[in-house]
Amino acid sequence: MSTRILIADDHGVVRGGLRLLLERQDGCEVIAEAADGAQALELALELRPDIAILDVSMPLLTGLQATREIKAHAPEVSILILSMFDDERYVFEALKAGASGYVLKQAAGRDVVEAIRAIERGEPFLTNAATESLIREWMTDDATGPTEPLTLREQEVLKLIAEAHTNREIGEILQLSAKTIESHRGNILRKLGMRDRVELVRYAIRRGLIEP
Repeated sequence: MSTRILIADDHGVVRGGLRLLLERQDGCEVIAEAADGAQALELALELRPDIAILDVSMPLLTGLQATREIKAHAPEVSILILSMFDDERYVFEALKAGASGYVLKQAAGRDVVEAIRAIERGEPFLTNAATESLIREWMTDDATGPTEPLTLREQEVLKLIAEAHTNREIGEILQLSAKTIESHRGNILRKLGMRDRVELVRYAIRRGLIEP
């Protein structure tokens, strides 16, 4: 029986390359592609793939935000995060969100298939062995993990603000009122000690919520 796979990345070339790679493998079937995090979430909940490969940086929802939503509503779907960030903080956040694996884009040709095979066996897969030992330490002692001042909802709002969506548009995407979005915006600025959208965009880039 084939492993059914969803690929989500906002770059068509990356999606095409992954599809070609995976369709050459025995027992792998790519059932859908998504160009942003919101579409990835929609397709994952509709199609219930065995594995969803999510780019960490996508429009509307990041791969980590989409992972949290997918695992909340379809916990049987395994998540493999694809990232350009060789940073323990992103690996930690991916695992906390519920991902089963984390692969660097520059090593994707070598590691994606191996990661899928590991996930099929019920094993986690991390690109860097040294990172794996550090993550084990974090997972057994929450106090050692990195801190994030914003709630998950505030991170979602921040990403959409940084992508230049209006309060009304953000409200429609997140199914919240514009007044609630304005309240979140104020809380984000206060927590981060910032004054305007320019500073929020810089912060969102540093946190990997959007690409520069």
